[in-house]
Amino acid sequence: MASLPPSPFDRDRRNRRTMLAAAGVGFAMLGLGFASVPLYRIFCERTGFGGTTQRAEAATGVPVATGHSMSIRFDSNIAPGMPWAFHPERPTQTVTVGAKSMAIFIAKNLSDKPVTGTAAFNVTPTQAGAYFTKIQCFCFTEQTLQPGQEVRMPVLYYVDPKILDDPDNKDTQQITLSYTFYPVEQGKKAS
Repeated sequence: MASLPPSPFDRDRRNRRTMLAAAGVGFAMLGLGFASVPLYRIFCERTGFGGTTQRAEAATGVPVATGHSMSIRFDSNIAPGMPWAFHPERPTQTVTVGAKSMAIFIAKNLSDKPVTGTAAFNVTPTQAGAYFTKIQCFCFTEQTLQPGQEVRMPVLYYVDPKILDDPDNKDTQQITLSYTFYPVEQGKKAS
């Protein structure tokens, strides 16, 4: 028996279903596109991927110091167009793994107008990022400096003792914490 050709009504219904499915996939992809940046940031913060440091609340317990020491190097950069001078007070520190430490960075606005900046950071070697934990940092908020103003900005941190048990970090003797300050345009929030 020969099959009957589909009626225009059946064709329209299938076309509508296909169109709705395609629109649904399109909206899902659009939503994933908007969610990808915050999801990637959360992923990096949880895993230390790409040298992303961990963040601890001041109220949480800092691990017990191990007696094992490690060198921490501090790197500072400013993005093109950022009229600041920015540098660590001391370029390196030797710290005890598990002990809370503090580094100071100095920033100065070299322009004749207020400038707001935000700092991006990373840690190298990247596999050490999961063990470098910041308790307090100027990078958590935007910084506004008045013309000619110079400020000292502290970073409270510790290196988690678990780094000593990680085979990927067995040869890590120095960790570099690097910051880059970017200008924040007025009326726009930093991402």
